[in-house]
Amino acid sequence: MTALPRGETPGSPAADDDGVVATPSAAVPAPSAGDEGHAADEGSPTADDAGDGAETDGQDDTTDGATDTADDTGDGADAAPAPLSEAEAELAAQRELRERIEKRKAEKEGPIAAGAKLSGRAADLLAAVRAVESGEQPATSFFDSPAPAVPRRTAPAPAPARPRAPEPARAPQGAPPEAVAATAAVLAEGGAPAALAGPAAETLGAQAAETLRADPWQLLAVPGVGPEQADGFARALLGAECGPDDERRTAALVGWLLERAALRGHTALDASEVRAALAERSVADPDAAVQHAVAEGVVLVFQDGPEDQADQDSEAPAEPGEEAGTDAGQEPVQVLLGLDRYALAEESLADGLARLVNACEKDADWAEAASGAGSPSAAELIRAVAAHGLVAHTGGEAARAEPAALITAARGLGLRALGTTHSADGRRRLAEATGDPETAVTLAGLLSGEQGPGRDEEGAVAVDLLVVLDAPQLDIETAAILVESLADGTRLVLSGDPGVLGSAGAGRVFADVLAARACPQIVSRTPDPGPIGELVSGIGIGELNQVEAPGKEVVIVPVRDAGEAVHRTVQLVADSVPRAIGVPSSDTQVITVGHGGSAGTRALNAALKQRLNPGPGRFGGFDPGDRVVHVPAPGRVVPAVVVSADAEGLRLDCAGTEVVVAQERVESSVRHGWALSAHQAAGMRWPAVVVVLPGDAVQGLSRSWVYTAFSRGERHLSVVHGVDQALPRAVAQSPAQDRTTRLRTLLETPAR
Repeated sequence: MTALPRGETPGSPAADDDGVVATPSAAVPAPSAGDEGHAADEGSPTADDAGDGAETDGQDDTTDGATDTADDTGDGADAAPAPLSEAEAELAAQRELRERIEKRKAEKEGPIAAGAKLSGRAADLLAAVRAVESGEQPATSFFDSPAPAVPRRTAPAPAPARPRAPEPARAPQGAPPEAVAATAAVLAEGGAPAALAGPAAETLGAQAAETLRADPWQLLAVPGVGPEQADGFARALLGAECGPDDERRTAALVGWLLERAALRGHTALDASEVRAALAERSVADPDAAVQHAVAEGVVLVFQDGPEDQADQDSEAPAEPGEEAGTDAGQEPVQVLLGLDRYALAEESLADGLARLVNACEKDADWAEAASGAGSPSAAELIRAVAAHGLVAHTGGEAARAEPAALITAARGLGLRALGTTHSADGRRRLAEATGDPETAVTLAGLLSGEQGPGRDEEGAVAVDLLVVLDAPQLDIETAAILVESLADGTRLVLSGDPGVLGSAGAGRVFADVLAARACPQIVSRTPDPGPIGELVSGIGIGELNQVEAPGKEVVIVPVRDAGEAVHRTVQLVADSVPRAIGVPSSDTQVITVGHGGSAGTRALNAALKQRLNPGPGRFGGFDPGDRVVHVPAPGRVVPAVVVSADAEGLRLDCAGTEVVVAQERVESSVRHGWALSAHQAAGMRWPAVVVVLPGDAVQGLSRSWVYTAFSRGERHLSVVHGVDQALPRAVAQSPAQDRTTRLRTLLETPAR
């Protein structure tokens, strides 16, 4: 078994705090057994709280610890509401962003019927939902017959572009005070905390009081509320009428299970998983409960399988309580349950990608541009884009030069070419690669209209070529909005490193596009340079290789327990790395597995603040000079430094741009930022990175986590290592399909 390299190790345990020791070794020393006690509970490395800005790192079940806090309160009648989990807060902010975008489009283009711009399968699915809701069709028709095939849209003549000035986003409006008061009265009758009144009114609308009185289990729709709380509330309101098999309860539980799955990245769940989870919640007949939830429109049913078998099964479709295709010699067709919002997004995205594939000008003459490309991989990418409307491009950090060359070449041909990135740091790096700041925007800025060329008269983004870097960070709903915003004839390139962690929201867009082979795939042959690049390349194929690091580019610091991990991390950031490597503390980023635990982001940030910028935290826990991250929307982690605070809020310096965070938003959207999780760090790079692996981090380790964390450093990587052989085991383990989605199946189904 190979091991991490060990070169000159800043802050080695064998040295004094002020020394740097050079002790080459062929293997990583194992930490002492004393570290094995740091497990689970409070020390779970994947436990998150609200506002940290990314979903939990590593495993699918990492959000359970956040939302189960409500479950542990018994009946929950007298319990305070559980805090939002990090992923829930992100998804709520994401919905908020979409609502603002849709409102602006409606104001500019006049009233339009909801769903009027959908086409193909998405339009058919929306029509079916409405037919069931109105009673025109029985619910079983939703899954008893296949959706009619529709032709893909053809490309109309392009509309002339008219750039629009970006508009400020509107502040979200809370529920009316009278609705909150009425909701609070109903909650008081059921013994639920009054603090839930505001969130319940915002979630359920102005009629929240009437809704909760008629169906108390609708309280489950409020973020942070678990089944035990909802059950206690229902018992208090309904008395003897309340039972575990009440159809209102089972329908709400099905929806709650699907919402919880979305926090872990799933856009759908296997029906058998839902039935098993219902049985664990004391539902006597899970099959009937699932069928009732479908009939009520709470969830949709999908049967995904081979096309010929699906055609045979369409004559006698399976109920959601049974598996299709169970005859001898046939593999069962998977029956999936999904929420309509994600189903519509996947259908819309699949249809939109097919539209772009079919609508672009084929065989455009870009031969001269390709011949002038800086590398063979860049030339191959330019030729592929010339002939196709949709192209996937994969590669590491060095490969980002190839999309930059494509953008430069396209603009040289007179095309409106633009690149969009996941983070502001990615935008800066892309602008440096192209030499033109106008060529790079963040995805959030592009969709909101705050950055980029604006929209044309039809409401489409005014570009001829859009390159999406950091494509693995695309969630399904954002991707659907983006593709719907592109006019017919626009070329789209999805570019990214398939080895990094996926999106904070539901879906696995980039991985599904690659797996479905829905378009040409250009694999970069440009390797990342240096010892860090060599190490990360090995991790990508499952090997933790020893690399030569004569310039101390990669070092390890073995530790025995979490306390020592925190001590060594502070020493590295504050002293050893600045002195031995020449990278100041302000350019050194700490990355750890989770937010909780003795060596999670919260503990590390507290220790780093005490050493680097001590103070009383007089501005809501922050002091001028504190290094923080601002999380204005899901998945958007903006590094900043605290400047001051006043009546308007907390003033931050975000790489030269002043941002004011309102007082009521500080607690949920600002965190100290010396230490981040790997999900928060995705899409960004720093001159030096310290990756902390305490003994209680084993559960959160995976190949993609290690790959993401280790690849964030440009010049130097230190690994505070306390997990012994768990690290090479995590790297060697093959990545699994950790999210259930339908996009790949939709992309693989040919248009008829």
